[in-house]
Amino acid sequence: MSAQPASGDRLADSLLIGVGVGPGDPDLITIKAVGVLEHAEVVFVPVSEGTPPPGRAEATVRAHITHDRIRHLPFRMTGDADYDTPAGVVAEALRAHPGGRIAFATIGDPNVYSTFTTLAARVRALRPGVVIETIPGIMALQDLAARSGTVLAVGAETVALLPLTAGVDAYRRAVADHDTVIAYKGGRALPRVLDVLADADRLGGAGGTAVYGAALGLADCDIRPAGELPRDQAGPYLSTVISIRRRQWPG
Repeated sequence: MSAQPASGDRLADSLLIGVGVGPGDPDLITIKAVGVLEHAEVVFVPVSEGTPPPGRAEATVRAHITHDRIRHLPFRMTGDADYDTPAGVVAEALRAHPGGRIAFATIGDPNVYSTFTTLAARVRALRPGVVIETIPGIMALQDLAARSGTVLAVGAETVALLPLTAGVDAYRRAVADHDTVIAYKGGRALPRVLDVLADADRLGGAGGTAVYGAALGLADCDIRPAGELPRDQAGPYLSTVISIRRRQWPG
């Protein structure tokens, strides 16, 4: 994602780079991402209001970067989310470093359900000459698949990815239509997700199987067959559920 610099704009060569730093395990970050973070004039890390730092993104950044140019960027994500205030902070950093690189570290990938997408749009409105780039990151679905030994797709199998914030009805349709269905941000809706999978016989029955993961790569990492979860308890917001029609590895 990039914007054409305005003619004569002193920010024409300034870069705002969304850097994917993986799902939480500090080892799951690319060499390219580390290089960008190391050389950026400022590295912003998101901080949710009411949640003490460091967050997952910051912890991964600090595992690899030792310079003192890391800055917290607070976000209000409850109620009416506020992107204008953090966008103003980033725009000011771009103004202070013409021709420089400003990085924003985000868990997972900056182009998939990322705070960076909206942030970048707001910054571009304030500083039209900025060039916006992204560095891909390993996502939770890949980490969970690897840790649980789950093959996500083979042959002509189809894959659907959706957040549970889209609603359980959307999830039910995806389970009916696709071989592999990955649900993000599903903790609050977890009991209803399990009901959908039970109806489809995808909890280890003839219809397939499912695996659950939360806090991937962290000390309290929780990975288990979805069928072993309590049917009446919610999970953490950043929960992931992978459901497949296959019952075992392809032979």
